[in-house]
Amino acid sequence: MKNGLRLFLISLFIPWVTALWAGHDKAVKTAAGADTLKTQPARDCQQQAIGDLFRKKEKAPKPPKKFMALVLPNISSNPSNGFLLGVGGTFGWYMGPRENTRVSSAPFVVAVTSRKQLITFLKSNVYTREDKFFLQGDWRFYIYSQPTYGLGSNSPDTGNLPNGFNWEGQGGPKDSASFPMKYNYIKFSEIVNRKLVENFYAGIGYHFDYYYAIEDEKLHLGPTDTLLTPHYVYSTDKKYGTTKYMVSGLSANLVYDSRDNQANPYKGIYANINYRYNFKLLGSEQDASELWMEFRTYAGLSKKNPRHLIGFWVFGDFNVTGNLPYMTLPSLGGDQRARSGRGYVNGRFRGKDMVYGEVEWRFPIWPCSNIIGGVIFANATTTNNPARNVALFQYVQPAVGFGIRVMINKYFRTNLNLDFAIGAQSQGFYFSGQETF
Repeated sequence: MKNGLRLFLISLFIPWVTALWAGHDKAVKTAAGADTLKTQPARDCQQQAIGDLFRKKEKAPKPPKKFMALVLPNISSNPSNGFLLGVGGTFGWYMGPRENTRVSSAPFVVAVTSRKQLITFLKSNVYTREDKFFLQGDWRFYIYSQPTYGLGSNSPDTGNLPNGFNWEGQGGPKDSASFPMKYNYIKFSEIVNRKLVENFYAGIGYHFDYYYAIEDEKLHLGPTDTLLTPHYVYSTDKKYGTTKYMVSGLSANLVYDSRDNQANPYKGIYANINYRYNFKLLGSEQDASELWMEFRTYAGLSKKNPRHLIGFWVFGDFNVTGNLPYMTLPSLGGDQRARSGRGYVNGRFRGKDMVYGEVEWRFPIWPCSNIIGGVIFANATTTNNPARNVALFQYVQPAVGFGIRVMINKYFRTNLNLDFAIGAQSQGFYFSGQETF
């Protein structure tokens, strides 16, 4: 645990050094070419959206609105959900003047599947007028099934994982190496942050997670053909129920956010520290605490085109005291927007503690209009399993991928995103209405 935290904290400095070096390099180049720039000023690329292609040149563009809704049909098929039908997208809006209020956003999904599943969620990040308050929400209701693979980023070490196809990280494989589970899930999480100084916030939150009607499909407790699953073994060892459990707690939250746009940042830093304590007094089955530490930054690669950049994302999720229920342990997809781990199904790697990192190169494809862009990304995950002496960073699971971006709304910087990612014995397609981080 201590070594994992130390390595994680060291890793936080990598994006800072990279960004500072990029700024130093730009300064040197600017100084060297100052005379050239004076005589030949660079022409900045103008952001356009797909709708601008169909607007008549003599017709003036419509003035920007304060509200935007991207709603798309969500039709897909994957081994975990079967045939999926629904709607998904994102809302964007300003709660005050654009000059001093950041854009708010809320991705959502409502879908049903041929496996009798229901998937609904709304994940909001809201800035009030003049950014005085920053509200972070995560509301979900699932009638769902999901495979689990045990704890540690080395588990399991056999089996082929078929393709996944999903919206906003939902869905994934069902295979012989997994332990499929059915369950119903209710989540309510809301954090209220107050601005203390420019870009810096502090707040408190309430968090509620309830898993019930859990069916551990491979579990068999017969007298001669017993088969124990990772969920059953962990739950009985930590004295949790095997068919339902609940956690309910409060959190203290610190946020630094200097991003120019949360849905599709071109520059800035986002950092978040959240310490959550689950109380028996509030309904949790056991007292336990969890620490979340997150850092994102964006380094520009072009003075003419801000859409050309490299983004960095790293977070750590640590079960500090007590024991969390199995399905609430740190895992891929456990971030607020369930976007971590492209290349793997949500929950593919799980442990008492987890560290995750991702880097993404974002670049324009359509010359200077920026209507179409591309991304190339790589991520890595490590989780531990103290019961089997598996430590953080002992096993690291990577994934790589690429994607296409189509600008739908230039004022909110809303893209239609299509990604393809390959992990270890796993791959997947991903649709979304805003950037992964």
